[in-house]
Amino acid sequence: MKHESFHVRKNDRVMVVSGKEKGKAGKVLKVLPKKSRVVVEKLNMIKRHTRASKAIGKGGIVEKEGPIHISNVMLMCEKCNEAVRVGHKILEDGRKARVCRNCGETIE
Repeated sequence: MKHESFHVRKNDRVMVVSGKEKGKAGKVLKVLPKKSRVVVEKLNMIKRHTRASKAIGKGGIVEKEGPIHISNVMLMCEKCNEAVRVGHKILEDGRKARVCRNCGETIE
């Protein structure tokens, strides 16, 4: 099984660059590598009709975040405070780090 690596990870701040949520920013809650999608906090809200059960309790219409394709989000740099492209750089200790293409700052 091939392991895919993406420009965004869980807990990153991202901005949506296309689609109905364009221009909005949020924190990545979940990355879905098999579907090439990410779930962003309070963005792309969908309504899910759920039946009552012992695990959930009361049923009804539940609003939750829907997945957004990974190509439609860009990582936000803390220093630049804007959506940026991501580069990669090998550090002195041999680790591979993500780097902001605008300012050159390493992104943790």
